Amino acid sequence: MALFQCDYFSNVLGLSTGMTVILPNNGQAGADGFPTMYLLHGLSDDHTIWLRRTSIERYAEEYGIAVVMPNGHRSFYTDMKDGFPYWKFISEEVPALARAWFPLSTEREDNFAAGLSMGGYGAFKLAMRRPDMYAAGASLSGALDMVTRWGPDDDFWNAENRRIFGSVEELRGSDDDLLHVAERLAASGGEIPKLFQSCGTEDFLYEMNLGFRDHARELGLDLVYEEAPGGHDWAYWDTHIQRVLEWLPLRKK
Repeated sequence: MALFQCDYFSNVLGLSTGMTVILPNNGQAGADGFPTMYLLHGLSDDHTIWLRRTSIERYAEEYGIAVVMPNGHRSFYTDMKDGFPYWKFISEEVPALARAWFPLSTEREDNFAAGLSMGGYGAFKLAMRRPDMYAAGASLSGALDMVTRWGPDDDFWNAENRRIFGSVEELRGSDDDLLHVAERLAASGGEIPKLFQSCGTEDFLYEMNLGFRDHARELGLDLVYEEAPGGHDWAYWDTHIQRVLEWLPLRKK
């Protein structure tokens, strides 16, 4: 695999940011370009963390897939109420720039989103809101129901939620409420991405993940759900990102 660390100016955000990209080393991109997984980080990390805490470069090599890891800061990959337009950044600018700089496929069947925690939320949001672009989305330990993350005794978290989403009333039923997005997707009659969800049974987001799983199943979405002993930590994510790569519906070339 070949590794690229990109520092660049985002016109959407109006600031300098970074992107880490892994490309297959055999140089055989094919006529459509390399299949690509956009791999998103969690709340307290950045675009370098997957490379630093897992063997994602080694794992991806087996599948001949490119991996694009952008920096989403603490945005929940959302056009923030008080902040920056990170949804437009992640859904439009990041893939456009990555495809301009690297031989990446633009075909829906070759594009996938994945992530952990906040990134699991972002990956499912990409897959479910842009099913025209992504054939599949994978969430590890995802924060998949942000409506429930408001707490009466957690002033810091509630203040951060307000900066990102506005009020809980504004979030509920919006494009950033994944349960609502799932309902709309199921009723759309259009393309439906495959979804993969995994969470550790000792994770503090475990009950939230069960709730999303049950909601998606009731809607009839194409969801594979797996769980295993583990917490909200890199030991779990390093193991289960391998399962994500194994599950991805990669096309035979």
